[in-house]
Amino acid sequence: MKNVVVVTGSTKRIGLAIADRLEQEGWQVARHGHTSGEFQADLARVPEIERLFREVYERYGRIDALVNNAARFTKFDPLEITEADWDHIHSVNLKAVFFCCQQAAKRMTEGGRIVNLSSLGGLRPWADHAHYCASKAGVIMLTKALAKAWAPKITVNSVAPGVIPFGSTDERVASLIRQVPAGRGGEGDEVARAVSFFLTAPDYITGQILSVAGGLGL
Repeated sequence: MKNVVVVTGSTKRIGLAIADRLEQEGWQVARHGHTSGEFQADLARVPEIERLFREVYERYGRIDALVNNAARFTKFDPLEITEADWDHIHSVNLKAVFFCCQQAAKRMTEGGRIVNLSSLGGLRPWADHAHYCASKAGVIMLTKALAKAWAPKITVNSVAPGVIPFGSTDERVASLIRQVPAGRGGEGDEVARAVSFFLTAPDYITGQILSVAGGLGL
């Protein structure tokens, strides 16, 4: 029987690239989407998260790995961020990551692997994305805390993508790409390959953050 991995937010962009690569590598991929995909759930609501993992486990009888990819991204002057703006980001980017980890870990009876997608924005500050940066920095510390809490049974690591453009880019993205030492934006499959590494790496590797940013941030 194939190992089962849940990939949240896997119907487009980086999540789709991750799901496709893992499927090619032989995983049974449970593809989650908010309103599309094989398994649908609103990750801003904990009861929906609980239902999602219950349905995956009932269908496949096991959960071996989790990739927390689903996220929201907005831009605001910090002086203009409202409580609703803050909650909109943190409900999915941080709170949902924790509860997805919790639900998956409860079902990893033989051990497992968790990879949380953070961001270069969790490692370096972006002036107009303070709420987003805070959520992704939270993911990084959550990754380390859970790695310590669940060792040695479950490894928990994080991949932090940099500029991964899809389609046309605006001037902000173009400006960031000009700063990348690698000389280009990244590709979804490059992030997916980093995720795959953590899912197959020795279990002596846990609590680590791998930046996939072409050297941006050095």
